[in-house]
Amino acid sequence: MEQIKVGIIGCGKISSIYMENCKKFDVLDLVACADIDKERAAEKAAEFGIPRVYSPEELLADPEIQIVINLTIPAAHASVCLQALEAGKHVYVEKPLAVTREDGQKVLQLAKEKGLRVGCAPETFYGAGIQTCLKVIQDGLIGRPVAATAFMLGGGHETWHPDPEFYYQAGGGPMFDMGPYYLTALVQLLGPIKTITGMTGKALEERTITSSKKYGQKIPVEIPTHVAGLIQFAEGAIGTIITSFDVFGGSNLPNIEIYGTKGTLRVPDPNNFGGKVQYRIAGEAEWKEQPLLFGYAENTRGIAAADMAYALQSGRPHRASGELAYHVLEAMWAFHDASDEKKHYEMQSTCTPPAPMPTGLAPYTLDQ
Repeated sequence: MEQIKVGIIGCGKISSIYMENCKKFDVLDLVACADIDKERAAEKAAEFGIPRVYSPEELLADPEIQIVINLTIPAAHASVCLQALEAGKHVYVEKPLAVTREDGQKVLQLAKEKGLRVGCAPETFYGAGIQTCLKVIQDGLIGRPVAATAFMLGGGHETWHPDPEFYYQAGGGPMFDMGPYYLTALVQLLGPIKTITGMTGKALEERTITSSKKYGQKIPVEIPTHVAGLIQFAEGAIGTIITSFDVFGGSNLPNIEIYGTKGTLRVPDPNNFGGKVQYRIAGEAEWKEQPLLFGYAENTRGIAAADMAYALQSGRPHRASGELAYHVLEAMWAFHDASDEKKHYEMQSTCTPPAPMPTGLAPYTLDQ
């Protein structure tokens, strides 16, 4: 098997799991890492046995690197993606694709002009949990899906995150933080989105950090911290989604449920790869657990970069596509726009739902 040479830009906390998992996929050869703090890049390189330590500019100039994995902060996602594409490299970026729709469009347009691929997190839908749910739906166990609910409810990040300010600034908030996981899962299971409406609000104008690093510091809340939305999918199902940092006492509501003409499917947390899949058929009293039918129940961040590498070799589409990521980005903004303008928002983009994962493959391989 020909290996695809990969470099990572951005050596923050999330980079560790990417570096660990890139080593597990034979199709990937992780040859370099870079960060604006070169010392931090050197520490990660030593920890994970990565041979080359670069500045971001040096990594982009390395002619051997074919895929750049962009793990920078969200505000830098689009600019680093554009630089990678200009350097002639395919790029896979952490979520979101960009902070604004305009920047997301620029990334996709440049990739098209250059004949290069763009991929984007989240990639948790590759995991055993959501893939098992997809097969349950496709096999007709719950009948035709007619509705869905999705809930991400919590009290915010200032109680535990060392640097929580971003979550309350432009481009932050519960929808932009966790919405990509929920919306990507819903698109995988129910198809693209046609129409959105929403209402937004915030419980507090100011929050106090209680995590140790910045204990007692005040954060002005600049964005909505409670986003409630309705979704009409192109194939007819209607969804309800709530993402919130204003649920201070917690909640027992399920992460995602899909309601069909024959039964209900309970989808595990889309922020994880595995989890418990349950269903209940109409007329039955008890929930049943569906055994997981696929691999990758553990944290396998990096799998989408490997999928892109396989796709480059075979010519097939990669699953975590830029088009999917842009569709989700547009949807996240749509909830806010619909609330601000007090009207329905008609989606301008669409996408093809990712192909189901194949069965019967050896671990850490994605094609026959």
